[in-house]
Amino acid sequence: MHMTPPLPPLKRVPPGVWTVFAWWGGLVFTFLVRIRLPGESGPAKLAGSYFYRWDGLACLAVATALAHVAGVLLRRRPLPALGLLLAAAVLACVPLGVAEIPLAQFLAVDVALYFIAADRARRTGIIALLGALSVLIGYLTTRLLFGWPAGTSAELAVAMTAVIAWLVGHSVRQAREHAETLVATATAQAVADERLRISRELHDTVAHSIGVIALQAGAARRVIDTQPRRAGQALGDIETVGRETLSGLRRMLGVMRHSEQSRPLDPAPGLSDLDLLVATTTDAGVHVEVRRLGERCPLPPEIDLSAYRIIQEAITNVVRHAGTNRCRVSIEYRDDELAVEVLDGGRGLHRTAEGGYGLVGMRERVSMLQGSFSAEPCSEGGFRVTARLPLTTGAQ
Repeated sequence: MHMTPPLPPLKRVPPGVWTVFAWWGGLVFTFLVRIRLPGESGPAKLAGSYFYRWDGLACLAVATALAHVAGVLLRRRPLPALGLLLAAAVLACVPLGVAEIPLAQFLAVDVALYFIAADRARRTGIIALLGALSVLIGYLTTRLLFGWPAGTSAELAVAMTAVIAWLVGHSVRQAREHAETLVATATAQAVADERLRISRELHDTVAHSIGVIALQAGAARRVIDTQPRRAGQALGDIETVGRETLSGLRRMLGVMRHSEQSRPLDPAPGLSDLDLLVATTTDAGVHVEVRRLGERCPLPPEIDLSAYRIIQEAITNVVRHAGTNRCRVSIEYRDDELAVEVLDGGRGLHRTAEGGYGLVGMRERVSMLQGSFSAEPCSEGGFRVTARLPLTTGAQ
């Protein structure tokens, strides 16, 4: 079961709460710049005639209430919430006696623009930005039409902060969408790689088993009248191989259907399971001689599995195509690589194109491990498959 890590503390704060905090920050700043702070000869800005009167304070209270309602609506209905914040910004300017909407009163709008651009569709973000800029332009136009002073330069700076807030939110949304695309692509690639791995395992398992079953069935058919006991033994071997293959198929398909709930696959086979593979092939009528050279040592899992699968596929090709009853497997442990060779004395000259997906699969396994692979007829007859799998860290 996958556990989602908790969000950072600041990420847990809803956008509406940040908007309300921004409003209160602007409101506190508005009062601070209109009083004489320590070290100042006078206030940075003069208070308007209505600023400390009951009607001016009432306007600020109503504007604050609208900002709080907007904070509640911001997540569910962003555009109406932005409209309430713009109305609050305009209403808060009435008792200030200013010629423009100050940045302190527009700060909450900038925060809302950021969250709308970051969390909503691009069209919604553009509408929100145009609405905010339209209010600023409308405020200046109204003052100019009535012949009142208008702080055009200051309002341009406020408009610039709105555009910057929207651009930052828009870039955050694009970065998140890009990250989601990368995750989806990586997930799809991982699924494809896993399916390819499982398909290789299915091919290697089924191809060998079917080859053994076909050989045993042919032997049973030939001796069923003259040697019924031997034919029964061959049929028993067919049943055993068939059940083992069916069991493996069910496990793999179960994992593909229920990857999280199903039981895990049995441990992947390796060279330690080679004796069982040899015994099964020998029972099918092809004697396999195994030679181990060098000092045996633990192998990386991917090397161990690939070496086993290469030998299995090569032996399967011997059973199905070589037309011989003997083959030799050589495994040489070297300091920096593992060398594998499967040699038979069958119809080598006619098998260069018969390997099908088996030879392609072996070559791909070796290529992924940055090794070398060859499969070719021998000049003296027969067919040789060789693979060299490097054991260095870089290759792994």
